[in-house]
Amino acid sequence: MPQTAPPPRDRLLDTARRLFYTEGIHAVPVDRLVTEAGVTRATFYRHFPAKENLVEAYLRATDSDLRVAVGAALDTGGPQESAAALLELIGQTTCSAGFRGCHFINASAEYPDPTDPVRVAVADHRAWFQDTVTRLAERAGHPDPDYAGRVLVLLHDGALSAAELDDPQQVRETVIRAGRELLGLGS
Repeated sequence: MPQTAPPPRDRLLDTARRLFYTEGIHAVPVDRLVTEAGVTRATFYRHFPAKENLVEAYLRATDSDLRVAVGAALDTGGPQESAAALLELIGQTTCSAGFRGCHFINASAEYPDPTDPVRVAVADHRAWFQDTVTRLAERAGHPDPDYAGRVLVLLHDGALSAAELDDPQQVRETVIRAGRELLGLGS
């Protein structure tokens, strides 16, 4: 039985996810997206009225995937086990093959206007992550969960940036150790 190709919208989104992450959003023209996705320009614009709509969809899809991964890490047991699993997930991300930094930080650098829908998608993701780690710190019994949540976000952001510049394994070890110490999980 012949394998059917994914729908055009999915092919465009998959192509955008790969190219935007590896090469940068503004570096990839619509013509290249259309060619590599195997669709026409008319099909592109039927699904995404402008390139920025595809960029926003790419970020929303990435956010959705990350919510699933973080949710799985947080479902590993009690607060301490969940915190350890989340820190391990962050650490593993920095050591993954083809790692090119944070999708959201990268997009933010290319879209400086905070009212742009792309930046709104970035802000939505960051607000969710901030809330998630703050609630985790509270469940783990941290005396100041708001502070701990902010520090965890900084550790996360720093790890995702440093892993491109420094030894990813060392970054992984550092973010896990610092997070464990912050949450009183031991090193």
